Amino acid sequence: QVQLVESGGGLVQPGGSLRLSCAASGSISSVNNMGWYRQAPGQQRELVAVTASGGMTMYADFVKGRFTISRDSAKNTLYLQMNSLKPEDTADYYCNVDMARGDYWGQGTQVTVSS
Repeated sequence: QVQLVESGGGLVQPGGSLRLSCAASGSISSVNNMGWYRQAPGQQRELVAVTASGGMTMYADFVKGRFTISRDSAKNTLYLQMNSLKPEDTADYYCNVDMARGDYWGQGTQVTVSS
């Protein structure tokens, strides 16, 4: 059993910052990638950022230079530092863990960027 619990979402003004966390628990092993996705109302879920087990990171073009993904393997926690937030960043943000035996998702945390 694997559980992913996101936290850190909320309401922020344009230009502000938030830090999302994803705490993973359970049988965590043979992790390939850990990543953040988001889904805005009426839209498909899209990749935001991903970090591979070897340390490589990849970002969607729309967050490059503004968001930073990081991972604390000792704590099995994934982070997403979001700076210079824009109204179009408003969405539910989901944590994903891709392991050898399967793909797991958190329940999501809501981010609203509005003045």
